[in-house]
Amino acid sequence: MSADEFDPEIERLFARAPQMPDAALFTAQVEQRLQKGSHVRFLTLGLAGLVGGVVAVRETMSVNLGSGEGVVAGNALGQGIRSASLNTQGAVQVGLDQLGLANLELGSMGGMHLFWIAAGALIAVAAAGVMKLSQDL
Repeated sequence: MSADEFDPEIERLFARAPQMPDAALFTAQVEQRLQKGSHVRFLTLGLAGLVGGVVAVRETMSVNLGSGEGVVAGNALGQGIRSASLNTQGAVQVGLDQLGLANLELGSMGGMHLFWIAAGALIAVAAAGVMKLSQDL
């Protein structure tokens, strides 16, 4: 058999996958494993999200960083948050100065206003990411 006859013969043999006698059973087992894994993953992630949401809401409702009373750790945490907020405000103010927006005062805003501005910006970035991902798919 010459090389010109051998190559097309090999290509023809490998172009057709042999049919296995238990192909239907194999396919059913693979699909069952995929479905089982997705159910477990869905339940685990849902439960973790629920627990995390409950803890976040409970902590948000019970924390009071502005009061002068409480445990030492709460006061230290409040001071740490205040210093981080001042550092962040200073960095943002320098950035605004470079952009020519030096008259915009972030210090006059309360901490809650800045929190909601940052949260809105993060939500907008996440929404843009989801839109980009949905367009790619």
